Amino acid sequence: MTAPFVPEDFEPPSGLVTPTFVLEPLGPQHNERDHVAWSSSMAHIHATPGFVGSEREDPWPRPMTLSENLRDLEGHAADFSARRGFTYSVLDPTEEDVIGCVYLYPSNDDEHDVRVQSWVRESRAELDVALWRAVGDWLAIDWPFTDPDYDARTQS
Repeated sequence: MTAPFVPEDFEPPSGLVTPTFVLEPLGPQHNERDHVAWSSSMAHIHATPGFVGSEREDPWPRPMTLSENLRDLEGHAADFSARRGFTYSVLDPTEEDVIGCVYLYPSNDDEHDVRVQSWVRESRAELDVALWRAVGDWLAIDWPFTDPDYDARTQS
């Protein structure tokens, strides 16, 4: 039997609030805003640490219709409910516009207990390092993981 992704008594955080962005669980209510965010930034996301090469290995982001995106979001919401993985939409705190996403899923290797990926849309690229730092701190404080796999960012 495989160990659960998170302990049974762990309550996943309902989000994270910072002055520059808000994280909330990704769901169907984000569909249109999410679709605009990533579909306008595919090349940028493919160049983001954690997604480099993804256009060859696991082709996301790739062109999808709004209804295909909705199915994808429903899958992430189902994973969250079943505690198989946790995906958060990154929102602008004033406009509630989707500016990115954070994914926490079991690692594929024996060295890490979680694989973390995050991206921000190209028009908000300046937030990538701040998001990476905030999520790293959040993982250390509010999550039960001890060995995250989260590709480092560099100030450009």
